[in-house]
Amino acid sequence: MPFPFQNTYARLPENFFARVDPSPVAAPEWIWLNRPLAAELGLDLARLDSDEGLAFLSGNRIPKGAEPLAAAYSGHQFGGFSPVLGDGRAILLGELIHRDGAPRDIQLKGSGPTPFSRRGDGRSALGPVLRETIVSEAMHALGLPTTRALAAVCSGDKVYREEVEPGGIFTRIARSHLRIGTCEYFASRGDFDGLKVLVDYALNRHYPERVEAENPALALLEGVLERQAHLVARWMGIGFIHGVMNTDNMSLSGETIDYGPCAFLDRYDPAKKFSFIDRNGRYAYGNQPNIVHWNLARLAEALLPLVSEDEPEAIRRVTGVLERFPDLFRSEWAKTFSAKVGIPGIDGKECAERLLGLMEEQGLDFTLTFRHLRDALADESQWVGLFPRPDPAHEWLSQWRGQLETLSITAETASATMRSVNPVVIPRNHRLEAVIAAGKEHDFAPFHELHGILQSPYEDRPEAASFETPPRSSEEVQATFCGT
Repeated sequence: MPFPFQNTYARLPENFFARVDPSPVAAPEWIWLNRPLAAELGLDLARLDSDEGLAFLSGNRIPKGAEPLAAAYSGHQFGGFSPVLGDGRAILLGELIHRDGAPRDIQLKGSGPTPFSRRGDGRSALGPVLRETIVSEAMHALGLPTTRALAAVCSGDKVYREEVEPGGIFTRIARSHLRIGTCEYFASRGDFDGLKVLVDYALNRHYPERVEAENPALALLEGVLERQAHLVARWMGIGFIHGVMNTDNMSLSGETIDYGPCAFLDRYDPAKKFSFIDRNGRYAYGNQPNIVHWNLARLAEALLPLVSEDEPEAIRRVTGVLERFPDLFRSEWAKTFSAKVGIPGIDGKECAERLLGLMEEQGLDFTLTFRHLRDALADESQWVGLFPRPDPAHEWLSQWRGQLETLSITAETASATMRSVNPVVIPRNHRLEAVIAAGKEHDFAPFHELHGILQSPYEDRPEAASFETPPRSSEEVQATFCGT
């Protein structure tokens, strides 16, 4: 059996999901298979990397032991509540045990309609498959909590969106697909028995250290809040913009999930957004911490009936947890950005804030500015040369060096700290667009090249040099799309 499934989610009550099989596709072809991840999941590589494996990961055959299903959930989308969303173009095959001992979901995206498709075709265009494959694996290489990509496949079918596009299927691996919206689904129906089952399941799966907590619902809220504060601070540290932070796209496990209209900063601008559907900048780069806090408040509301039967007491208790978020996020942000200027702990916070101010004023590239800062310890000319007006940069450098000296941080220590957190390469938007454009012409060489470069994002390599540079004005990406 190539997939040693265990299917704990399929053992939950039937109102947690709809049982549905993937729909076959016309002529599947491999684009890419993540062999190292397959080994971590204990899969039979010889069988997986074959016509048989291709049939499984395209939805044309159902592996033995799989129990395909589409999960039910709700969600606040751009602030408005949708009571029924669910997996409209994704089907969970089952769970595998990673070599770390924890379960992982294996899910096919673009595998056909489900009862939650809302008149949609349940398919994915090829572009979103290529984007999620590259970006999720790049995020893993960057060290951020994220879902993973096991495979990308051409379906051989056409998908009809604004135009006719080639179709694809993406195989996603996740610690789970439980979302804030999953809790909202049961709470909005007054199904508090189902909600309690969900809370217990989520604690056992993601927060086993909290399963004996006196108040399980409150323990879940605390755990999710802590992980989301860490996650969004890490997003900020690499200039990542999720693009569609609806509550159905926020994982209870604390992983980054759903790489739809995501993008990375080129020029530093806290108000920057790319998503075509985010017309008012709700999910702009600098607003992401506020949105995470808002989403956590929606989770708290959903959990209120389980926190206490006395509603005022329940509100008091969840409010006490929610009020921890701003300080916790600020601490995580301070650690992230202090490291980016070579200062362990949180003592580099103000220094980093001053630098970000200069970067915004002068329109500097986010990644390149931090990437070359470590070089300024030995030779400041290249770094200062990034600034159209260099005098403020010289002044900042002088203050920075003074702080390193005051804190007894050697140049070697500062450089090593910065090297570990400031990537040389990121999945730049114009590079992703070039990969997608080539893929539509059935040319996957740019995909494989970019994916390979992004697997060692912190290393200086000659072959990566051309991937470091920001886009020319003619290459700048102004909008990204979710692909549904």
